Amino acid sequence: MTRLRAPALWLTLAAAGTIMLGVAWWEILLALALGFLLLSGLPLRWPRIAAPLGLFLVWTLLSLAFSPDPAFGMAQVRKMYVFLTLLVVYSVVTDLRTARWLAYIWMGIGTFTAARGLAQFLRDMAAAAAAHQSFYDFYTPNRIRGFMSHWMTFSGQELFVLLILTAFVFFGPRDKGRLWIWLPCTAITGVALIASNTRGVWIAAVAAGLYLLWEWRRWAAAAMPVLIALVALFGPAPIRARIDSLIHPHGTTDSNEHRIIVWRTGWEMIKAHPLLGVGPDMVRKKSIQDEYRPKDIPLPLPDGFYEHAHNIYIQYAAERGIPATLFIVAAMGLALYDFRRALKALPPGRSTERFLLQAAIAVIIGTAVGGITEYNLNNSGVLPMFLTTMCLGYTAASPQKPRSPVPV
Repeated sequence: MTRLRAPALWLTLAAAGTIMLGVAWWEILLALALGFLLLSGLPLRWPRIAAPLGLFLVWTLLSLAFSPDPAFGMAQVRKMYVFLTLLVVYSVVTDLRTARWLAYIWMGIGTFTAARGLAQFLRDMAAAAAAHQSFYDFYTPNRIRGFMSHWMTFSGQELFVLLILTAFVFFGPRDKGRLWIWLPCTAITGVALIASNTRGVWIAAVAAGLYLLWEWRRWAAAAMPVLIALVALFGPAPIRARIDSLIHPHGTTDSNEHRIIVWRTGWEMIKAHPLLGVGPDMVRKKSIQDEYRPKDIPLPLPDGFYEHAHNIYIQYAAERGIPATLFIVAAMGLALYDFRRALKALPPGRSTERFLLQAAIAVIIGTAVGGITEYNLNNSGVLPMFLTTMCLGYTAASPQKPRSPVPV
């Protein structure tokens, strides 16, 4: 039904756009887009990354079948719905023009949510001053979150937006009129990401940003460590304190110690159950934590969130087995290989293909590095953006660019 192709496209773009405004909206719009896609007659397509991710999902079900409490892990089965993003976006967003417009939507909405986050930051500064309380202690436990329910979701999404904006400024098609729009957006998003005070995302941004700078101008990549050192030495006091907390945590305000505890506990789970893990979501069960926590860790435990391992590699291996982690790593590695190979085949110069491929690579680097300190790929606001970006990368890498279902 040709007339259903346009609604499938518009609903897909709307779903992508609303992910930063509310997960519930995204879920509804994705379901509608999937329905119209199935009725539209458009060819159903999966990007190559779907193969290792599909094996990851199969292994998750196998782990669940042998879990001591399968009902406890059913939330991870429901989360498999998110992976339909690959089918919907890659089947509908089939040409470069549409892919670029989807990126524009994210760049615009991401700037808007970043501005909302900065307004929340100023509000918190005023509230801390009114309460005569240290801003660091007042702000760290309850940071800016834009329209999301948690600062980790907000900062994870803004990381992706910042990387896409930066890739566009460095590698996108030359359009001076639009460049003057996106440069301020990049600055607003970058400041909001700094204001989020999320250290793991900062590290991920540095790693992915270093890649983009290296690909753009190598002298700029060499200057980046100098800039970071200057910020650490002479930047605003809350930023300097947060950077210092990586090495010198401020009592229970920072979460260094409890991360080490959950990492060690997860490692004990991996050693005991290397093939299938302790079962999906069982890592967050207190009885399981108590069983595998190393005996040399004293009680009571320091303040912190203990319901996951704060590391995607340890988390997946602990709850679903080492093969699950290997499938996730293989998916990211396969996409990196495909995108780098496609980049080498491009003619020199700025282009939509180069922009989308470099953005996708930067997002993979940011996700892989950020996953060392956070369970980022389980986040319902972050995972859809990661999967959608992979689809945009594969659209740019495809040797044949099918025409869009409708003009955009």
